[in-house]
Amino acid sequence: MQIVNLLLSPAFLALALLALAVTWMLRDQEDKTRAQLVIALVFNLFYGTALNLLLGGEGGLFPWKYDWILQRLDEVLGVPAVAAHLQGAARIPLGICYELMVPMMIAWFFVSRRNGESGSIVRAYIAEMVIGPLLYAIVPACGPIYAFRAQWLHPPAVAAVPVRLVGIPNSFPSLHMGTAFLLAFYARGRFSRMAALLFAAATCLATLSTGEHYMVDLVPGLAFGAFAAGAGEKSIARASGFLGLVLAWSLAARADSGFLIAHPMATRSFAAATVTLAALALARQWRTGAATA
Repeated sequence: MQIVNLLLSPAFLALALLALAVTWMLRDQEDKTRAQLVIALVFNLFYGTALNLLLGGEGGLFPWKYDWILQRLDEVLGVPAVAAHLQGAARIPLGICYELMVPMMIAWFFVSRRNGESGSIVRAYIAEMVIGPLLYAIVPACGPIYAFRAQWLHPPAVAAVPVRLVGIPNSFPSLHMGTAFLLAFYARGRFSRMAALLFAAATCLATLSTGEHYMVDLVPGLAFGAFAAGAGEKSIARASGFLGLVLAWSLAARADSGFLIAHPMATRSFAAATVTLAALALARQWRTGAATA
């Protein structure tokens, strides 16, 4: 089991992918695309290190985490213990899917470049990378596997209050969910769109099966993906609207969680409206892409 955990660790996967990319580049040094891929991977390694340093600093500045509140919000949303049913045989492929985010981002960049949209998706990635970590400072939370440890699959009843935890905030909203949803905005053609939706669905399950996220993290995560897509398209109105929606979730979870917990129908309606708006934005993007193809 230790060997499996090592092979699935982000550091090992990143280094293995980089080694493969360098080998692939050296086999045809005239192909500039291969060099760009290696540069993108190296940049990601440096960004990942910087991100961990930033989030580690945030964890020290904000030791009081909101995991107990997010756990209660999951209960309000009426979410069953999905993670407990995703263990066993499903756990390994979902864990791999969770770690495939960076390779998918790189692959999607080259697909978008072929479609003449590389500039747009790069802007979307930058918007995610800059704004995402800042959002973690509004509702700092670690994720159930870090907050509840061995009990994370069946967490105990807890009060809806901040709790002092040691760990980096990386939960609310889910950037994994936002990025997977963002990729769908740049899917062209039936096969690509089906693949993007399948990857988004698998990412949704992966975030839960690994214990990295609460279900309530995924809802504003969809809005965050729509924000990044709007930023990539230079649509100020759409980007501002969805970023405002993400901030509304963040501020409500931090400052008015008591209302969200006491009024489950209002909370569920807010969640349903967020998902609907994100889905409508994706449908509109697909219609626009089809019209201009």
